Amino acid sequence: MNKFLLVVAAALSLTGLARAQKIQRFDPDTLKSVVIDTAIVNIKAHRLNVQDFIDAVVTDTSFYKAFHNMKGYDFIAENRIFTFDKKNKVDGKIYRKLHHGDRNGKHFIETLAKRDSGSLYKKNGKYQLYTVEMFDYIFQNAYNSDFVKGDALPGDKGGKNEGYKDKLKTLIFRPGTKVTGIPFISSKTEIFGKDMKDYYLYQFARGTYMDSIPVYRFKVIRKPSTSDDDVMIREMTTIFDTRTFQILGRYIDMKYSNMLFDFNVQMNIELNRFNGELLPTKISYQGNWNVPFHKEERAAFLILHKDYKKE
Repeated sequence: MNKFLLVVAAALSLTGLARAQKIQRFDPDTLKSVVIDTAIVNIKAHRLNVQDFIDAVVTDTSFYKAFHNMKGYDFIAENRIFTFDKKNKVDGKIYRKLHHGDRNGKHFIETLAKRDSGSLYKKNGKYQLYTVEMFDYIFQNAYNSDFVKGDALPGDKGGKNEGYKDKLKTLIFRPGTKVTGIPFISSKTEIFGKDMKDYYLYQFARGTYMDSIPVYRFKVIRKPSTSDDDVMIREMTTIFDTRTFQILGRYIDMKYSNMLFDFNVQMNIELNRFNGELLPTKISYQGNWNVPFHKEERAAFLILHKDYKKE
């Protein structure tokens, strides 16, 4: 596999490349955590409209910084990863129960439980699938003791030196902005731009998140008449706390196919407050991806964070 395809494969593995698996256990729909009270066209009481939500999605920093906030907490993470063969039968399983904390100012990970089975690793000990490796890098950092370095949002530096891992984080944490350097689909990530906005519908609703938090649900969904070739992001749902207008959850459904790659992925991230700070509580992913001269990858993840305690 040449270097160009290797970079493309790695860069797109987490954002989700492929035909998604419909695995009930890993349904990554944010809406499952939100009970909708009523659909609304315009939130007149607060004079909010489509542009208000778009501006909030594009400029928000709290969602990304919630991952940085983890560095100040002791918590438990339970990670479940399944990989699949071409017939969608499970061929690899990973389970980890991890205790994260800080000791003398340095982050540590204590393994409380570990179960692996199937075909998962290369001879050098690294994961066989780029999907698993990149997901691990972004959210767990098994090869790096720090979750997130610094407060800067991904993509802020830009330019030729922006790594493909940073491109991944831009797609996840700054959706709606243009991600340069990904062949054929860079412009399709800018869903609020003048060239893409006509392909989408906007839907509002009020609801309740985690049984008690009042929220707005802002859904950006492709128009039924839109061709598969015109868009990459089929749906992006964002959950806002009505009291602070901070983002508490994000669901992304992405699909695209051409001669270079084929992907179809659903991914969900949810946050909640602990000691007044936003922290991640759930990360889920399901999908697979395919690029020329490389084994098709199919995987599903469920990561749960709990028992946060201030260090």
